[in-house]
Amino acid sequence: MIDYFTVFTTGGIVLWQKCYQPVSAAIVDSLVSDIFIEDRGRSGEQSSLTKNRYTVKWTTANDFGIIVVAVYQSLLQISFIDELLASVKKLFTTLYGDELKDKDPEQLPVCRFDDYFAVRYAELEKLSEGRKVGKPSVPSNGVPGEKISSDDGAEDTLEAPSRVTSSDSIGDAATAASASAKKLPLGKRGGRRGGRGGAKARVGRESPFASSGDEVPAKKSGKKLRKWDIDGSARDISDDEGPLDFSTADANGNVAVDEDDNDNPLLEDENFENWGAKTKSGEFILKDLSSEISSILATPDASGTTEGTGGGGAALASGFGFFRNIIGSKVLKEQDLDKALAGMKDHLMKKNVAPEVAQHMCDVVNKSLVGTKTGNWTSIEKAVRAAMEDALRRILTPSTSVDLLHEIQRVKSGNPPRPYVISVVGVNGVGKSTNLSKIAFWLLQNNMKLLIAACDTFRSGAVEQLRVHARNLKKLTEREGGEIELFEKGYGKDAANIARDAINYGREHAFDVVLIDTAGRRHNDTRLMSSLEKFAKYANPDKIVMVGEALVGTDSVQQARNFNAAFGPTRNLDFFLISKCDTVGDMIGSMVNMTYSTGIPVLFVGTGQMYTDLRTLSVPWAVNMLMG
Repeated sequence: MIDYFTVFTTGGIVLWQKCYQPVSAAIVDSLVSDIFIEDRGRSGEQSSLTKNRYTVKWTTANDFGIIVVAVYQSLLQISFIDELLASVKKLFTTLYGDELKDKDPEQLPVCRFDDYFAVRYAELEKLSEGRKVGKPSVPSNGVPGEKISSDDGAEDTLEAPSRVTSSDSIGDAATAASASAKKLPLGKRGGRRGGRGGAKARVGRESPFASSGDEVPAKKSGKKLRKWDIDGSARDISDDEGPLDFSTADANGNVAVDEDDNDNPLLEDENFENWGAKTKSGEFILKDLSSEISSILATPDASGTTEGTGGGGAALASGFGFFRNIIGSKVLKEQDLDKALAGMKDHLMKKNVAPEVAQHMCDVVNKSLVGTKTGNWTSIEKAVRAAMEDALRRILTPSTSVDLLHEIQRVKSGNPPRPYVISVVGVNGVGKSTNLSKIAFWLLQNNMKLLIAACDTFRSGAVEQLRVHARNLKKLTEREGGEIELFEKGYGKDAANIARDAINYGREHAFDVVLIDTAGRRHNDTRLMSSLEKFAKYANPDKIVMVGEALVGTDSVQQARNFNAAFGPTRNLDFFLISKCDTVGDMIGSMVNMTYSTGIPVLFVGTGQMYTDLRTLSVPWAVNMLMG
């Protein structure tokens, strides 16, 4: 329904944007030139402009120097657009206000706002009572195009913040400004990343002519040793600097590492207020996205008012819904549901729900509705939607973070006391080590003594990665009272034996929790998967967590089934952690696929690259995303 939504500074730098359909740049140009340059936009007021069959609505926050803009076709009457603008302004200024007030173009915040926008949009859309949803599918970053071109048509990389100017589409201008305004991801700031693409680019620039293929190839030099520094930059090292494997411990298990990390970007202050809170009993409980948004919107603003959740927009939508849903009080038959269920299946598949799972969900809805009588003024589509929401709520049944804390307390206070063991498994590259560190950071807020076991003895750099996380977490939590230590024995060792030794070490030294990192493996590789049964037997963890990607799609069904069956006939997975939820927008069907195929719940979702980017699953949030 909305073609384009953006937040940009009064200087013209795009902080965040969501583009569903390409829109002519002249639309926003008119807003900038006719309204803001002529100073006709008043502070804080929501105003509108009509241009070339489009309506532009905006609101400003002069204290923070930002403008929130929505563009949609004038033919549409979006009843909740004013409330959406007000909500986005309040959420944006609450989340990023301190950084925005600095007024420094070089210190603009990294605005990971997609999830917040999607949740609030779905909530307001649902309040519009029966308004038909027809959002087109878009890339996960919300930008129509990925390439940015210069005036001469050549692809280029932006070096300075761009301003909103005329171009072929708003999407291109927003992409350029957004790309220049964003900071490097966590752990990659302060240096240029040395990779294969960069090496090729440098070779190409050194030679003025393209190769014809007839030249005698140069002798290939040996692979150079390369060291990755704490800020993410790489440099080649000479042979006399020693080996790259720094994981060898001395007789006492100590490892000599460089403690000079004053400039480490991983040690930046975290926003605990939006991440979680302590209960009266002293437990630190993680928040979910929906509760975070509700708490922000419920906070009074400077005028002492709070954001509404319905108001006149909902009443207007209710009036229109009265005329649309005039076919009620009908006993439903299978043929009545065929069309609606076919549309619902297509809708779920567009949200990354596997075809077999989508069909099962539709069969459940069909069985629950056939023979029932619709309520007064209720359409078949609305009945199918309500039944599907109920089915999704039943299938997404997670545990809570409080239960996990109570289990840890029970085990460590047992007779005899022992550490609580959590093992993390998954396919290659899903973020096992990163999310293990997020869990560790949360447990450290509960004043626990943690031991991280480096049982990925295959991937180069795996031990060093955990050592960096352990050192950073130790510094971040020195004031909280938690303790953390790394147990490792280098590379090429048997992971099951290292896990068993780590648990014994944790028991002897009174650790509360042992977190075991494992090597990534393909779920369809029988040889690699077979070693998990021995691992489960030796380590016998209290909880086995599988990290799954939100963007993996339909293959998540087989991944979950194969990992769930890999630990032997008497042992299964305990819960899922779905990573990279900030990369897929509302296409979060993977969590439905995994839960359906195994019956194992989703407990956590990863929403970014910071230690605090971990949330417990909110079922209402997930259902809103899937049905939006």
